[in-house]
Amino acid sequence: MSTPTTENPYLRDPPVEFDPVQDLELEAAEEQVERLREAIREHDRRYYAENDPIIADRTYDALFARLQELEDAFDLAHPDSPTRAVGGEPLEAFETVEHVAPMLSIDASGEADDVREFDERVRRELRDAGYDGDSDDGDGNGEVAYVCEPKFDGVSMEFVYEDGSLERAVTRGDGHEGDDVTRNARTIGSVPQRLHDDPPESFAVRGEVYMPKDAFQAHNRERIERGEDPFANPRNATAGTIRQLDPAVVAERPLEVFYFDVLAASDLADSHREELEDFPRYGLRTNDRVEIVSDIEAAIDYRDRLLEARDDLPYEIDGVVIKVDYREAREELGQTARHDRWAYAYKFPARAEVTPIVDVAVQVGRTGRVTPVALLEPVDVGGVTVSRASLHNPEEIAAKNVNVGDTVRVQRAGDVIPYVEEVVEKGSEGHYELPDVCPVCGSTIERNGPLAFCTGGLACDAQRRRSIEYYASDDGLDLEGLGEKTVRQLVDAGLLESVADLYKLPQKRDALRDLEGWGETSVENLVAEIEASREPPLAEFLSALGIPHVGPTTARELAREFGSFEAFREVAEDDPAKLEGVDDVGETVAETIHEFFASEANAAVVDAVLEHVSPQEGDLEDGGDELAGLTFVFTGSLEGMTRGDAQELVEAHGANATGSVSGNTDYLVTGENPGATKLADAEEEGVDVLEEDAFRAVLEERGIEA
Repeated sequence: MSTPTTENPYLRDPPVEFDPVQDLELEAAEEQVERLREAIREHDRRYYAENDPIIADRTYDALFARLQELEDAFDLAHPDSPTRAVGGEPLEAFETVEHVAPMLSIDASGEADDVREFDERVRRELRDAGYDGDSDDGDGNGEVAYVCEPKFDGVSMEFVYEDGSLERAVTRGDGHEGDDVTRNARTIGSVPQRLHDDPPESFAVRGEVYMPKDAFQAHNRERIERGEDPFANPRNATAGTIRQLDPAVVAERPLEVFYFDVLAASDLADSHREELEDFPRYGLRTNDRVEIVSDIEAAIDYRDRLLEARDDLPYEIDGVVIKVDYREAREELGQTARHDRWAYAYKFPARAEVTPIVDVAVQVGRTGRVTPVALLEPVDVGGVTVSRASLHNPEEIAAKNVNVGDTVRVQRAGDVIPYVEEVVEKGSEGHYELPDVCPVCGSTIERNGPLAFCTGGLACDAQRRRSIEYYASDDGLDLEGLGEKTVRQLVDAGLLESVADLYKLPQKRDALRDLEGWGETSVENLVAEIEASREPPLAEFLSALGIPHVGPTTARELAREFGSFEAFREVAEDDPAKLEGVDDVGETVAETIHEFFASEANAAVVDAVLEHVSPQEGDLEDGGDELAGLTFVFTGSLEGMTRGDAQELVEAHGANATGSVSGNTDYLVTGENPGATKLADAEEEGVDVLEEDAFRAVLEERGIEA
C-alpha cells in the first residue's frame, strides 16, 4: 500500500518500448508486472485524486497495454490489478448485499430559515448534552464548525476496502442494502483498486458516481446521432450505466467519482475535515469546493456563492450539504430512522424554462430527414426535466437566430415535445448552421425548402436501423417482439445490419439465446413471426419498405392499382408520372417514390429483401360490409392463411385490422405462438380472444368464405 519510490522505472520518464514477451522468464515478468501495477496505481492517484499527472496520456496507455500483455501471456491476473478496469464478461444479475453502515438520506429544504432552525437545534441539543464546543476552539463556548460541500446530483454508493484492496462497491438501494456493482465500479478510472499510503485496515467510504456535464452532452450527442433516445440528465445517465449487466458497456461510458464521507473504519479520525484531508493520500478523489465555516450564516453564504457558480461547474449539483465537523458532536446528535441529525441539505431552486444551449446534435430520421436538436443544461419545464429540445429545421434556426452558447426559453408543445421558443440572452454570434454532410454516414445533406435530408438512403446506418424498426412495426409487417429496443439490441450484437438480415435470424437461434433477456420461448416466437412474414400482402410490404410519404393507406391504393410489386416498381423507376393517377399520390409523392427506387443503395436493400420475401398479389376490391364496425387484431401464426391475408380479408368486408389491442378492439385472433403482450392487453381491456377455428366460425356466421 506504500507509494512507489523513484526507483520504480515506470514512475517518471518511463520507457514505452519493451522486450518481446517471449524473451522474458516468468520471474522477470512477475517483477515487471508488480512494478507496472505500482506505477499505474500512482499515476491513477495523481491523475484522479491530485489532478497532477506526471506522464502523458499516451505514455500511460503504453504502460497499461504492457501490463495487460504480461498478465495475459504469463497468466498473472489479480483481483486488484489496474487491468480489472477494462470490464469482463456480462453478469446475469446483481447480488443484493447489506451495507457495513446505514446510508441514510439527508433532511433538506430550499429555505434559509429552515437551515437556521437546523443550526439552532444542533446547538441546543449539543448544549443540553453537555458538549462544550469543538476541541480546537479551546474556549468551551459551544461553537460548532460546519463542513460545507456541494450536493452532487449523481448516484451515491458504498466502497468497501479491506487491507487496502477494493472488496466491493454497492449502490445505496434502500439505505440498508443495495446491489453489488463491484465489477462495474472497477471500470471507473477514479475508483482505486488498491489504496495508497496507510489507510485503515477496514475502510468503508461513501462516494458519488456521476457523469461530467461535457461528457454527458457528448454521450447524448452520440446516442442521438445513432438514433437512440438520449438520457434526460446526467443522473439518469449515471444510474442507467452503473446498473448495466455488461461491465464492458460501463467501461466505455465517462463516469467519475467524488468521495465525501467515511461510513465505517477500523480507525476513525476525530473530525470530518481530517478524513477529507486523508482521502487524496489514499487515492480517493475529493471535491475542491469543500469549505469549513464557523457559523450557519457563513454556510448560507457558501450556498449562495455556489448557486451563482452552478452553471460554470463541470458537474451537476442541486444544492449544498452542511455537516457538523467533529465526530463527538455527531455522535451526540445521532440519527433518526431516515436521516442523520448532524447534516442538512440546503437545496437550489430548480432551473425553470430558461437554460443555455451547450451543443447541437443532428438527428437523422427513417426517411433521411435531418433534425437539429439542442442539447441543454437540464431545466425544469412544467415539472419535467428537459435536456434536449427540437430546433425544427434550418429556417426556424435562422429566424430565431439561435446558436450554441445562447440562453434560451424552452417550452413543451402540447405538454409533450420540448422546443426552443426564443433566445433570451445571446451568447454567440450568428445562428447555427447544419453541417454539409451527414454525421452518421458522411453523405451530402441537401435542402428541400425549409427541410434538410441526408442523401445516403439505406446506406446510412441511422436510416437503416430505423428502416428495420419500421419494417417490423404496426405500419409495416407487424412483427411482434421486434420493437425499437429489440432491434437496437440485435444491431448492437451484430445480428442485424439490414432488413434482409431479419430473415437470416432463424439460422442464428444460438446467438439469440445468448443475448440478455432471451430464452427458448422468445427466440421461437420471434422465428415464427419472421417465417410468417415471408409472403406478406403487397400493400403491407409496400408500406413496410418505408418509402417516404407511402404509409398504409397510400400503400393500399398502390397495391390496388398495380396488383404486383414488379409492376409497381417498373412504373416507379421508369415512368413515375403514371403514379399520379393513383389516389393519394400527387406529383411530389410520385417524385419521392421515384427517387427512392433510383437510389442504388435503396435498390440494393430492396433486392436483398426480395431474396427472402414474396409479396402476394391480392384482390383488394371491397367484398361487402358484413364486418362493418368491428376491429380485429391478429397475433401468432395462422395455419390456413397468413396473418396478412386475414387482415386483408376482414378489411375487404368492412372491418378494421389494427396492430395493437385497445379498448376499441372487438376480437384478438390468436394463432400458434401468440404474443404475450397482446394477450395481456386483451385480458386487461376485456377483449374477446378467438383461436383460428373460432375466427373462421365468426366469418362463416356472416357468410364470408375463409
